[in-house]
Amino acid sequence: MMNGSAFNYFCSTLKQMTMLHAHAGLRLLILLFLLAAIVKSLAGWLGKKPYGKSDNIIAVILIALTHTQAIIGIVVYAMSDMIKAGLSDMASTMKNPALRFWAVEHGVIMILVVVLITLGRVKSKKAATDELKHKKGAIFYIIALVLILWAGVIKPLALGRGWF
Repeated sequence: MMNGSAFNYFCSTLKQMTMLHAHAGLRLLILLFLLAAIVKSLAGWLGKKPYGKSDNIIAVILIALTHTQAIIGIVVYAMSDMIKAGLSDMASTMKNPALRFWAVEHGVIMILVVVLITLGRVKSKKAATDELKHKKGAIFYIIALVLILWAGVIKPLALGRGWF
């Protein structure tokens, strides 16, 4: 039978792992909807197609997923023992590339991604013509995708973090 502190540690670890897995799984949905938004935006922009209901629905779902991901990411960040240790000694953290990435770079880049995806939706919604709606969405979404691929896929895998 577990004593109180062992049980509390187990529950805390379980919560952290659950949130981390939710964060990792949601990343795949965001990539799927972001790619759909990019393909539709490029096709609409280059093919001079009207900005339709499906374009709007994909953008709204993408925003909802992205903002949900940001909230989960902030919770994971606040719960992480590695982040707490890194923030307690920033001079050492900044000298350690892996710890610096997780404590500083990943979060900052992902907040920028949320801003870019949000701006892509807002700017495309307010644009005067369908062509401009698609163009603005495509530009913001492509920049966001590049940042996600770097800070959410390539760099974590290079640092030994798996998909989940």
